[in-house]
Amino acid sequence: MTGRSANIAAFANRELGLDDVRAYLEAPVSDDEREQTIALIQWFTRRYRTPLERLAYVRRAYARWRLNALLTRR
Repeated sequence: MTGRSANIAAFANRELGLDDVRAYLEAPVSDDEREQTIALIQWFTRRYRTPLERLAYVRRAYARWRLNALLTRR
């Protein structure tokens, strides 16, 4: 793992204090963030039209995430 990768991993895996979590949860959602979220949801529901297609996607993605997690632990 490179120095930058290690820094990113350390940041992503850090433990947050209660005040940090509270500040994040209480921060208002910006108009831009809301629009981006809505756009992603619209794309996803167009790409995977039925609940069965969405579930199949999630199962494939979960399998990839688990495999990646196992490979990166070595």
